[in-house]
Amino acid sequence: MATTLRPRRTVAELPIRLDPAIRDQGERVSAALREAILAGLVASGARLPSSRALAEVLGVRRNGVVAAYERLMSDGLIEARHGSGTFVAAQLPSPGPSLTPPDQYAPEFPAPRPFALGNTLTDAALLRRLANAVRRRIVAATPEQLGYGDPRGSAHLRAEIARHLAAQRGVRCDPGAILVVNGTQSGLRLCIEALLEPGDAVWMEDPGYGASRRTLEATGRIAVPVPVDAEGLDVAAGRRLGPAARAAYVTPSHQFPSGVSLTMARRVALLEWAESAGAYVIEDDYDSEFRYAGPPLTALAGLGSSRVIYLGTFTKTLFAALRLAYVVLPPALVARVVAVRATHDRFPPRFMQDAVADLIADGLLAAHVRRMRPRYREARDVVAATLRDASAGALEVGRPAQGLHLVAMLPAGLPREAGVQIRTAAGIEARLLSETRFDQRGLDGFVLGFSGYDRSSLVEAAHRLGRAARSYVSRPRRFAMMTEHRQ
Repeated sequence: MATTLRPRRTVAELPIRLDPAIRDQGERVSAALREAILAGLVASGARLPSSRALAEVLGVRRNGVVAAYERLMSDGLIEARHGSGTFVAAQLPSPGPSLTPPDQYAPEFPAPRPFALGNTLTDAALLRRLANAVRRRIVAATPEQLGYGDPRGSAHLRAEIARHLAAQRGVRCDPGAILVVNGTQSGLRLCIEALLEPGDAVWMEDPGYGASRRTLEATGRIAVPVPVDAEGLDVAAGRRLGPAARAAYVTPSHQFPSGVSLTMARRVALLEWAESAGAYVIEDDYDSEFRYAGPPLTALAGLGSSRVIYLGTFTKTLFAALRLAYVVLPPALVARVVAVRATHDRFPPRFMQDAVADLIADGLLAAHVRRMRPRYREARDVVAATLRDASAGALEVGRPAQGLHLVAMLPAGLPREAGVQIRTAAGIEARLLSETRFDQRGLDGFVLGFSGYDRSSLVEAAHRLGRAARSYVSRPRRFAMMTEHRQ
């Protein structure tokens, strides 16, 4: 029999999943519906259930569904038709690619093992003082301190840094010439982009600090490898290899990785080159705080040149996650570098800057360094002694007067793969000396971080490395066969 009744539109089946981590019911329902609609799981124009019906199906309150529908309507993803119901919008963006579960691409950050670099000991008492200082700063914050503020960073911290550098590193500077940054690589990149043009050449120590080389090359500047010997960077070689260089990056107080200090003759030669070439010397004061024989050396920036840019950090004195470092600029460069900073970031969190400044002003940071220095010296000594005994002469072990790593050299005449095979057999986390060079040829060895680990783990790792080196050097062919068999 004929009828005038229209068939009812089918209510969309909703393949949605509510996220229990979202506490508000309206937000929970709207997030699930939004995901299903944008993924194309619910077709354009499909009719949605009434708020009462969907609430019953999902087991939530009706007002939560009503709130969800209102949110999606404001986003333009659904629309209400008077007398007909609620529908998915007719025009929607094409579904995007499905999301890869995070565990398939998330990087791994295992706990550092001896002899990984950059690890430091934590001090629970100092951390509590830092937390208290941050809390006090937040509670007592003024409107000015809650704003953007000076792009150079906290005036309080910059003043304390200036006092510290004058007393400990021989660097006299105005706080107005200091920029607080998120790490030395952040400061390096900022200076490179502000002062150098793409294609400009920069002297880099060889062997040297790989992270700085990568930062330089990522900005389109050209790294010129300049050899390092027992006196530090060979300035004469730099003049030959990079005569048109616009800057030099150096670690003069404690060269990475060799540990040598740039001699006064080389310092004078480097500054004379910078003056005559109109170039900049970027001084990374690597591990300068931890000197085990006498007071810290005077920094290159303390010799009075207007061509030196100084990079310092709190990473080793406190901890890496702090992300707090600083740049000391010649006064004439401040405006240029600050202007470029507007294209990067403003500065690290203000409250943390002021809290660290409080620790410095109260003498707590200096006291912490004094406490850590003998502990790191002991770690250096136990690693060096254990390596010498366990390797039976297969490793030549240096005992640096400064810094948080040492170098253990392999003898000449070994195959190029010797270091890799020994490291694998020892099961240690260490950088090879060859891996810090532009050209990986030459004598190889191990760059071993000794800070931040307990004595027993250092001794065990040093024993494994020493025994592996001794075994390889005495019978390299048999060692290689045994290593391949284990793998």
